[in-house]
Amino acid sequence: MARYTKSVCRLCRRENEKLFLKGERCYTEKCAVTKRTFAPGQHGKNRKKFSEYGLQLRAKQKTKRYYGVLESQFRKYFDIATRKKGMAGENLLKILESRFDNFVYRSGLANSRKEARQLVRHNHFTINGKKANIPSILIKPNDVIAVTEKSKTSEKIKSIIESNSSRLKPQWINMDQTKLTSQMLQVPNREDIDINVQEHLIVELYSK
Repeated sequence: MARYTKSVCRLCRRENEKLFLKGERCYTEKCAVTKRTFAPGQHGKNRKKFSEYGLQLRAKQKTKRYYGVLESQFRKYFDIATRKKGMAGENLLKILESRFDNFVYRSGLANSRKEARQLVRHNHFTINGKKANIPSILIKPNDVIAVTEKSKTSEKIKSIIESNSSRLKPQWINMDQTKLTSQMLQVPNREDIDINVQEHLIVELYSK
């Protein structure tokens, strides 16, 4: 399976914005975006004004990197979004938010989406009582994910739960800290999704 293996901090610096790809580190003074407020590379300090195409491309790249999705799968989600009723850009974000790994992260069961993918692949969660280890599974309303009985005793899982106990959970998620279960109450609306991106630019880019 293809995956990005280089420094994720470079991705945040390229977008000139925190994408929260490293969990707790992103909230400290060690964050690369805080320390170096310019794009990576030899000419990073000479950031120029973007063209219309450049703005569209940056919107797409930022969204891909935010959710940790590669180009082929991102385009697949866009195609699905265009076939749904409503605005394609909003539909795309709703699909990305419904991914299993993102849902785990949003529920406070992982410090980052990258960590959530790793935990999912290592069989730490179930969906509606059944084992699931594919990060791209799309969670549906009323689906319940739960930490497996074996994983509840894991020191890593306990540490993650404790560090994220005070993190504000989205209104479309019902998290039970005692049972370590999380239920999707509804598909999130656009105002429930806090990613700072103009999704219509992605639609314009792919519509050319």
